[in-house]
This record gives sequence, structure tokens and C-alpha cells, in this order.
Amino acid sequence: MKETTYTSNKSWLRWLVLIGILIIINFVQLPYYFSVPGEAKILTEVIEVEDGNPYEGTFMLTTIRMGKANIVNYVWALVSDKRELIPEDQVRPEGETDEEYHHRQLMMMTGSQELAVIVAYNYAGEEAYFENHGVLVTSVIPGMAAEGHLDIGDRIVAIDGEEVLEIETLFDLLGDYRIGDDVSITFEREDDTHTVELQVEPFPEEVDPEGERGGIGIVNPVTDRELVNTPEINIDTDQIGGPSAGLMFSLEIYNQLLDEDITKGHQIAGTGSIDEQGNVGRIGGVKQKVYASHEAGADVFFAPAEQGEAGSNYEIAVETAESIGTDMEIVPVDTFEDALQYLESIS
Repeated sequence: MKETTYTSNKSWLRWLVLIGILIIINFVQLPYYFSVPGEAKILTEVIEVEDGNPYEGTFMLTTIRMGKANIVNYVWALVSDKRELIPEDQVRPEGETDEEYHHRQLMMMTGSQELAVIVAYNYAGEEAYFENHGVLVTSVIPGMAAEGHLDIGDRIVAIDGEEVLEIETLFDLLGDYRIGDDVSITFEREDDTHTVELQVEPFPEEVDPEGERGGIGIVNPVTDRELVNTPEINIDTDQIGGPSAGLMFSLEIYNQLLDEDITKGHQIAGTGSIDEQGNVGRIGGVKQKVYASHEAGADVFFAPAEQGEAGSNYEIAVETAESIGTDMEIVPVDTFEDALQYLESIS
């Protein structure tokens, strides 16, 4: 009887140990995110320019899917060509909540859409411009001066009484202050205007490892601006976030504004942020986006060339394309104009 009881206890102990190991493997999160290929979304399905022209080919927005890594995801990413590990501090600042991160990503997506409209409309000779209204707070660093005084969504409109309508002015004005100085911040929250005195403090180590810079404790602010454009346009990207679709948005919008079809019937994917001057910028996850574009049957993939810098998005895209044996052509672009010139050259 005692031997049976002892054997039964050992059996339960094994099960408890196994369950504990499974819990650790599946639920203990590591300080990494993992990314996998997402989808290549046809942009005519999400962008509609008023009285826009239809065409035969397609421009595609490429995405990645990301998640917090546990032990399984971590090991899987180490052995899978399709997966990539990203240190947590490269994805979001310390203390940023899931809600704040999601909000910031959606705001960057909105910004990329508006910049794409500006670029495409200007190239097509249509009206599009910004009316700036201030600088929106998108994230507050815990423990710094802004915490408890500025909230996400507040709109900064003045620094020490000097009007602030865009990010560049905010940075220029704050750049004149040193650690220990007091700064008067005027901001709008809902329908009320407030002014608060904040002290410039050293950034925490995770923000500034060298410990040389200071600030009031906000990161990734964005200009609050209203896009004015004619004709009207509707863009519906659901919950897709980030700025990396800017180039492809601009190409899709431009094509709908023209009488001719610049795709010439081809399936064209790509990635890259875009600024108001049409410059194309580096993005994350280009490797996974090449996979997604290949699986969607794209003929062409535009990748940021970064002025030929080593390790550019373009170089990574070429290496990925060679590793999977795709026939998709990888095209380097530094500007919106580069993409147009390539499209003009194909038949």
C-alpha cells in the first residue's frame, strides 16, 4: 500500500513539473518581439480617390505581424528564415502601455497617408496642403517632468509664450534650454487651454545611453495638422499601424489621379516611408515583406536604397529574394521620382 502511494506521488510530481515547464515556455515573455510575414494588401481595396481612374495592375501595401516573444517564439525565430527577433527597446520605450503603443502606431499610419496624399497630388498637379495646429503628445516618459502634467492627446501650442504649430518649431525652441532650466508649456486639452512649468531633466539611460541630453519627458510627438485636398479621398486601413506604407500609398493615389496606368498591368509591391518632399525612408521588417510580396505573386518590389548605405533595406531585400529564389525584381528607390522613373521604363 505504501509503495503504491509513493509511486502515485511521484507520478503527480512529474505532471506538476511538466505543467510548470509548459507554463514557463508558453507564458513567460522575453525582452524581445518577433516578426513574421504579414499580407500584401491590394491598395485599390483601401484607397478611393473621388472620380479616380481604374487600372489593370496593382499596387500592394506589405505588412508584418508582430508579437511579444516567449521561449518558443524566441527559439523558432532563431531557426526560421521568415522570422526575426527585435529587442523590446527598439519597438517601444520603457513604460509605454499597449494602448499608448497602438495609438502611436495608428497616428504614424495617419501621418504616412497624409504625406502620401501631399506627394501624389502635387505630382499630379492637384491641390493638397497642410494647416498646422500644434504638436500632439503621443508618449510620456515615466519619472520625467511631463508625467502627471501632460497626457497623450494633449496639443502643445506654445513654449514660453512663443507659438508652436509644428514639430520643427518645438524642437528648435526646446533646443535652447539646458538641463535644470524651467520651461513654460502651453497646451490644449479638449476645449481648455493650460500652462504648466516643467523642468528640463536628463533623459533616462534607455533613451540616452550617453547621458548627455535632456528634455521635458515626451517622445515621438507629431504635428497636429489638417489635410486640405481636392478631389476628396478615402483611405481605410483598419488597424494597420506605422509609417512604412507611405511610398506605396503615394503611388496608388497618383495612379488613380492619372488617365494612364503607370503599373502597365504589373503587380507591384514595396515598402518605405515618405516625407513631404517625396524622399523614401528606411523601415523595419523588409525581409518579411519580401516574403509576403513573393507569396502574393508580385512582379516588382520597391525597397528603400538609403543612398547606397551598407545594410540598407534594398540590400536586405536582395539577399532575401535570392535566398527564396523569387523571380520578383527588387528595385532600389530613394525618392518617389525614382519609383516613377522605373515604372516609365517597363513595358
